Amino acid sequence: MSQASGPLYDPSGPVPAPGGARRSNSGAVTGLVLFAGVMMVVSGVIGIFQGVVALAKDDVYLTTPNYTFAFSLTSWGWIHLLVGIVLAAVGFGMLTGAAWARVVGIALVSLHLVLNFLFLPYYPLWSLIAIAIDAFVVWALCTYRS
Repeated sequence: MSQASGPLYDPSGPVPAPGGARRSNSGAVTGLVLFAGVMMVVSGVIGIFQGVVALAKDDVYLTTPNYTFAFSLTSWGWIHLLVGIVLAAVGFGMLTGAAWARVVGIALVSLHLVLNFLFLPYYPLWSLIAIAIDAFVVWALCTYRS
């Protein structure tokens, strides 16, 4: 066991189950994490497109008066563009099996979920779909044991 990474994490083997037994990931869990990585890449690319559309053509999105979390569509464009680029990069890291990508992915996808919630009045249908995908990705990344 590596002392730097803490007593509960052993990178050389499966994670201990409650009671001391060793267990590893099933094929389904590994497949879900792979699917979560693909969904992160796709979500990132779509976020890039959303950002470009908001920056280039403001009249595509609905503007809502008196919305508490109102930003200009240019601001939303930059937010979606930057988060999309980072999300796609972390998704590629997940697909390569990088250990850092899982932790960063959980945090970044959670942020993306909140941003889509705040973006709900501008593009409701896609925001709801993105929230559902992000919730699944966070769940899949949290159930994986390295």
